[in-house]
This record gives sequence, structure tokens and C-alpha cells, in this order.
Amino acid sequence: MNRVVLRWMLLGLVGYLLLPWYVLEDGFWGFSWLFSGGFIFDGGYAPAWAQVLFFEKSWLAPLPLFLLLPLAGYKRSSSDPIFSSSLLIAGVGGLGCLVIQGLSIGIDGWEFSFLNDLFGPLSIRQFGMGYGAVAVALPFLFFLTQGIAARGAIRGDVFVVGSIGLIMALIVTFIFFPLSHILVSALENEGGIFSLWSFFDRFASQGIWGLKCLYGGGRCGVAWNSLLLALLVGVSTTFLGFLFALVATRSGFKRVRLLKSLAVLPIITPPFVISLSLILLFGLSGTVTLFISDLLGITPSRWLYGLPGIWLAQVLAYTPIAFLVMIGVVEGVSPSLEEAAMTLRAGKWKTFIDISFPLMRPGLANAFLIGFIESMADFGNPMVLGGNYDVLSTEIFFSIVGSQNDQGRAATLAIVLLFFTLSAFYLQRRWLGKKSYVTVTGKGDSGVHPPLPTAIKPIIYSITLFWLLFTLVVYFMILFGSFVETWGLDNSLTFKHYVTAFSAGLDQRGIYFDGSAWNSFFTTISIATIAAPLTAAIGLLTAYLLVRQKFRGLAIFEFGTMLSFAIPGTVIGISYILAFNVPPIELTATGSILVLCFIFRNMPVGVRAGVAAMSQLDKNLDEASLTLGGNSWYSFRNIILPLLRPAIVAALVYSFVRAITAISAVIFLVSSEYDMATSYIIGRVENNDYGLAIAYSTVLIIFMLLAVLALQFIVGKRNLGRRLRR
Repeated sequence: MNRVVLRWMLLGLVGYLLLPWYVLEDGFWGFSWLFSGGFIFDGGYAPAWAQVLFFEKSWLAPLPLFLLLPLAGYKRSSSDPIFSSSLLIAGVGGLGCLVIQGLSIGIDGWEFSFLNDLFGPLSIRQFGMGYGAVAVALPFLFFLTQGIAARGAIRGDVFVVGSIGLIMALIVTFIFFPLSHILVSALENEGGIFSLWSFFDRFASQGIWGLKCLYGGGRCGVAWNSLLLALLVGVSTTFLGFLFALVATRSGFKRVRLLKSLAVLPIITPPFVISLSLILLFGLSGTVTLFISDLLGITPSRWLYGLPGIWLAQVLAYTPIAFLVMIGVVEGVSPSLEEAAMTLRAGKWKTFIDISFPLMRPGLANAFLIGFIESMADFGNPMVLGGNYDVLSTEIFFSIVGSQNDQGRAATLAIVLLFFTLSAFYLQRRWLGKKSYVTVTGKGDSGVHPPLPTAIKPIIYSITLFWLLFTLVVYFMILFGSFVETWGLDNSLTFKHYVTAFSAGLDQRGIYFDGSAWNSFFTTISIATIAAPLTAAIGLLTAYLLVRQKFRGLAIFEFGTMLSFAIPGTVIGISYILAFNVPPIELTATGSILVLCFIFRNMPVGVRAGVAAMSQLDKNLDEASLTLGGNSWYSFRNIILPLLRPAIVAALVYSFVRAITAISAVIFLVSSEYDMATSYIIGRVENNDYGLAIAYSTVLIIFMLLAVLALQFIVGKRNLGRRLRR
């Protein structure tokens, strides 16, 4: 343990003595300072000690004292109070220094007027923290968690306490900190002065809670519109995802791999594309609309623009997420329990209702929660198909970037949205209760899942096959739209959209890419490749802590992990700009801000998938490993993770795909150097260049489909030691 402490101490000293303390002008990932011989005397590249000696940054001077403080407890036992006290003082003191100086000193000197009155004005400014600050902050965080563990917290388990500390630090830095910048606007009036009356006046407005649609022929408030839509989408996606999971695992269907590929197809679709395809099918001049109109003599209507259209587009988009969550849970139910019930003369239907279905409740609850929150936070589909049906996410967007430019109203709407999503989260917890859903134990289980009851199999087949056929029709229209001259007007075939976007060539210098879409394509793939594994890792580690560990503040911890998912991407994007455009963390116009946004926006899906799957794993597996000498890290790596392969696939697929297809947050965070595919597509849509937008989307769909298959192959299947149905 002392050796580990020493290693962290050395990392902190390297950060303080050798690495640039502040963020680099050429970006966080810039390394030009390595080739600058005099970088120590350059204020932009200098490490902390040089900043103190040569550039008047005296507030960085105390940090080495806290880095070296653990030496007071070195060579002592971890149970010695001096050992734990030295670590706790070093951790709290070091992190406190970093936070206080980071928040107190900004671009224009002191951030608070009383500090200016107390110490006088500063003649120098502070920049955002860089390599050196990160390398010093991590040891301080470790010292703190190590000291807490040494005091006996959570059985003195260093891995568990360290994991909790790391995730809480990340949540505070990249969720609570940026959201605080915009949510505080809800308590300010138009003059920027705190006013509770202004908040209550906005919160109680008829535009949010009005019910004129029930008795006055007017519109209902956006809160009720969003709630109704989210409930319908949550129920629909959970139902369809459950049926697909049953067909994939319990029906004897021969083409399961094909079924999985087609079922997850909508999740890999860039924004607006499903909505545009539905318009081409069911709009006023849509193919289906005109066919029915000519056949039955019915006047075409605008039924698609409003609640029905948004619901249809969202169910298409979010059913794959429910399927990815449900399939591992449905598969994880122990066949031995079902076989025991049938041995006691229970029929297939009674076995399914009384044994199988109750054990699937974690998956159903988590699938509904994700569908509900996704619908609440969705921006693209209501933007295209909303018509006069206003929802919270679009109202937030227009409150900020529209003619209103009212951050206070946007923040108030975000609080309403957060209230709904957290209420759904609470009701989900109450429905699951404290019952046990363990079905995967350390004992052998070679049973076979009984087939679906004969009476319901045709019904399930009909619904799933119809939905798959409908999905294929939607994607055929997408593919067709990429090969026509002008989508919906001139249907003559052409390749010009693909040539414009993805033209390339070969000359004496090698391969060159001169298509207009290549820059955003390469940037998008790079960002998604970096963000996906980090998202899955943090999400599954968080799920492990939520399910397997009991500690004070667990409810707050779980709330923090779900918070970013409950806030619409529009608010996330703007809050990141406000928080990370100035010290202490400057990330605007970098690739890092996109990676961090994707990690903490998409992390909750990995958390919920992991929670659903881990609820079925018996804790005796962990305890057996600990009894045989393995620590928590060993048990998590070698026992738990192999049994979480369905959840790992769900987290990786979702995070990778959403990093490519996200729009609401990305639209505020892209820059000329880091342009994303979604912003490029929206630019084409705004210019009415639908053909090029659809062509780009088609390329992304094919690429993401191949990537999903590759991820499924790399992660593999979990082996539960069960017989295969013959």
C-alpha cells in the first residue's frame, strides 16, 4: 500500500515539476511544447514551479507541501491513524487549494469582489488547467480515498472507495459544475439579479402547465405534452423491445443474428433522417399518403405533424435501446427455475407469467426508464415533426437561441423536465422494490429455456415481423433518397451526392480526400472511438458500485449518474460552453469537450444496462472470490465482467452510435477544426440539400452497422453453461 502511495506521489511531482500547468494554446492534445527547449520560461508552457518563480502565480506554491505530506505516514501500517490522517489532510488540502484558486482567479483576476477588496487587484490572469494540474489533482484524489479506506470505510476496500471517489469527482466536475451555470439562471430576473419571484412566475406559466386543450379548444402546456409523449414512447418501446428479446431467445427463431442486426438498425441512424423518411412516406405528398388518397378518395391530411408523428419516429429510434437492455435480462433468467415449475405441472403460460416475467422486471423497468428519458430529451424528431405540438426540449432550444434569448425561461423548463425524469426514476425504484431478481449463481445451470406458449407465438411473430418490415421500408426510402436528383421532386437516379460528399483520388503524393464530408467524417469516427470505451467503462463500473456496494450517499450517487441523461442535450451543450469557456477548465473549440460531453451524456445507458444485468448475478459469486483471496478488483475483472457481456455490448454500441448521431448538444460544441457529421448534415438540410444529407447518412448507417457487428464479435457472448435448444 505504501508503494502505491509513493507511485501516486511521484506522478504528482512529475505534474508539478515537468508538465505544463495550464492548457496549451494548440489544444489539450498538443505536444509542441516537448520540442521547445525553453518551454520552462514560456508562460504558456511552464510547469507549476516555474509559474510560481517567474510568472507570479504564487497561489500554486503550497501544492508540493500537500504532495509530500503522506511521507509522514510512510512505512507505517495502513491501520495506523498517522497513516490515514496524513493521507486525508493531503487529499483534502491539495484538492481544496486547486478548487479554491481555480474558482477564485479567472481571466480578469479575482472572480469575487470581496477578494479584490481584501487583497487588492491582480495584475495577471489565470488560464485553464492543463496536463500538470490533472497529474497533480489525481494523486490528491487518491490520497483522499486511500485515507477514507484506511479508516475502515466499506471494509477498507481501496478499489471500491477509490472508484466511488473517482466517479463522484467526474460527476461533480462534468455534470454538476456545468449544469450549475445554467440552472442558476432560473433564479435570476432579466437584470441578472437573484429573484425567487421571477422563478415562480416562469414556473407557473400557462405555457408550461395550461390545460386549455381539455376544455377551451386551445393548447395544453408543454409539460403535459412532453409527459404524454414520454409515457407513450416508454410503454411502446419497452413492449416492442421485450417482444424482440423473446423472439431472439425463446422462440427457436433460426435467423437470430439477422434479427438482432435489423432490430438495432434505427439506433444507428443520424438525426432527422427517420423523420424525413416518414415525411416521404406519410407526409402530404408522401408515397403512402398519395396511394391511399387515390385508392379511397380521401383528402390527404397533416396527421403526421404532431403527437402521432413524433411518437412514431421516437418509437422507431428508441426501440433498439429497449431491445439491447432486455435481451440480456430475458436470456439471464435461469432455465432451471422454469423447468422446475413445469416439472410441478405448471403449463408454459403459467410458468412464463409466474416465474419468468417477474424475474424480468429489472429489464422492463430500466428499458421503460430509458425510453421515457430519451423521449423527454429528444430534440431532432420534435423539431422536424412537431408541428403545433410543442415539447420541453424544443421550447428550451428556442428560449435560448431564438428571438426570446431567455436563459431564465430555458433553465426553468429544464427544471420541469428534470422533475419528470426524476419522478419516473423514483417510481421505477418503488416498482422494483427490494425484491431479489438473482438468477445467475455460481452453481451449474444446464437447463434450456422453455419455448413460448403456442397461443402467443403467432401474435409475437406478427408484431415483430411487421415492425421489422416497416423498419426496412423506412430504410429503403432513406437509401432511395440518396440516389435521386431532388428528393421528392425529381426522382431521376444519380451518384452526384456521394461524389460531392466522399470523392477521393490518387496522385503522386498518395491518396487524397477532397469530398466535402471527409473532414467531419474522420473527426466524428475519431471522437466516437475515443468516447465509446470510456463511456462503457465508467457506466459499468458505476453499475457495479450501485448494485454490489452499500454506502452512505448511495441515493445521491445514483442521482448524479442519471442527471446528465435527464437534462436535454440542448441544455448540456450550452452549459458546457458557459462552464468550460473560461478558467479553471477551458475546453471550448477542442475535441476534448466533445469526448467529455458524449461520455457523461451517454453514460447512464451503460449504468442502467449494467444494473439490469447485474441484478441477476448472485452476490455469492463475489463473496466466493473474496474468500479465495481475490480482491474486489480481481472479482470485478474476472467474475463479474465476463457475465456482463450483453450489458457491455449495449453500452459500447449505444455510446459509439450516439457519439456519431447526437445533435442537440453537439450543435453548440462543434468548431471549424472539430466539425461533426450531425452538424454537417443539419447544414445540408437547412440548405434544402436533402440528397447530400441522405447520402452522408447512408454512409454513416453502413459504417455503424459494420461497427456494431464488430463490437458484438469482439465482446463475444457470455457462457452460462446451458444446453442449446435442439
